[in-house]
Amino acid sequence: MKARLNNDSTNSSLPSSTHPHAKPAPPKPKSKKRRGGQHGHPKAQRTLIPTDQCQAIVPCIPSQCRRCGQTLRGTDSQPLRHQVWELPEIQPVVTEYQQHQLKCDCGCSTCGVLPEGAPTGQAGPRLTAFAGLLMACFRQSKRRAAQFLSTILNQPASAAWMVLLQNRCADAVQPAHDELATKLAQQSILHIDESPTKEGSSKAWIWTFVADSFTVFACRNNRRADILDELLGENFAGVIHCDRAKMYWQFGQLQWCWAHLQRDFQALLDHPCPVRQQLGHLLMPPTKKLFTLWKRVRDGTLSRVEFVRRMQAVKFGINRLLLWGYLRSPTTSFCRELLRHCSNLWTFLSVDGVEPTNNAAERALRHAVIWRKLSFGTQSASGSRFVERMLTVIETCRRAGRNVFAWLTQTVRAHFHREAAPPLLAAA
Repeated sequence: MKARLNNDSTNSSLPSSTHPHAKPAPPKPKSKKRRGGQHGHPKAQRTLIPTDQCQAIVPCIPSQCRRCGQTLRGTDSQPLRHQVWELPEIQPVVTEYQQHQLKCDCGCSTCGVLPEGAPTGQAGPRLTAFAGLLMACFRQSKRRAAQFLSTILNQPASAAWMVLLQNRCADAVQPAHDELATKLAQQSILHIDESPTKEGSSKAWIWTFVADSFTVFACRNNRRADILDELLGENFAGVIHCDRAKMYWQFGQLQWCWAHLQRDFQALLDHPCPVRQQLGHLLMPPTKKLFTLWKRVRDGTLSRVEFVRRMQAVKFGINRLLLWGYLRSPTTSFCRELLRHCSNLWTFLSVDGVEPTNNAAERALRHAVIWRKLSFGTQSASGSRFVERMLTVIETCRRAGRNVFAWLTQTVRAHFHREAAPPLLAAA
């Protein structure tokens, strides 16, 4: 019970936001400087745009001298420039399609058909894409998204209409999502993580799969191994970055996350049992050395060959400490699992491109976790499909440096025209 009371974000999987009594940082000495910019700091201001790019130019010419009142004539070749930025009044562009009904002499009435690509609903491609991003990328609720469209864009909208637009977005991006999902089984390295959510009143999980150039999200109602079989296949031959959850153990090559292991070692150090504390004290220094060396590899100040050479002593020391802990009853069960799957700790030393942590999946999943905390999950399977497809598109475009709104608009337009969607990956 004492050990559980000591749990916080540094020694367990608890997020810092759910544990308000985490260890406070040491107080910093109060600065004697005044708030705001300091004297002599470089000035920061908005750069003026060229005059020919301004929509309006208002010349301000004085008519008389400010001292003697004499009339002034002429203009200044280099006047002082003062630019004011303003938002234009936004008015939706409404296109009306008039379908005429003509009656033949035979008595049959024929109605004109809409042109190819004309939306059957009341929202065009840009409006549909914008509404989808409001809910998925900017995490607005259906009601808030409808309020934004009505208040700012002068576009009449309702929460029910937002659901309709979300389903159209989901249908438009489905081919791109399915294409990336089929590529997962071909990847040599994958970062995988999952987070709990809700679908209606049932439990669900958001899975994230981070490959080299794209990210795939999947919403499922469990976190069993059959989800991995569905998306990766039973014969996946790549390396998987993951935590120590047992559903990953069916795959051959794993890399367990050392950030999770460091938290576990910190939990040993904070435990009231003296033997656990001793093991935690012994494991923390080589773990910190591992992260110090890996940081130098990322910065380019240490070659991978030299990194692997220096890590041999760290690897030997940690394995020996785990064996030491295995021979002591308070830490036997903890060390048994790590020793039994010892190869999963050191895959990053033998396979080039493998990192010691699963931070890539943690970063990709962060947006989904924030969305889940704000929305409390989805209400139906169609909502889950919208979330997984839109998060896939948003994260993949972000990693590629692409404008997600431009791509999504083109995709929705192609969907309306019944044409192939533009490729999501630059190499496609």
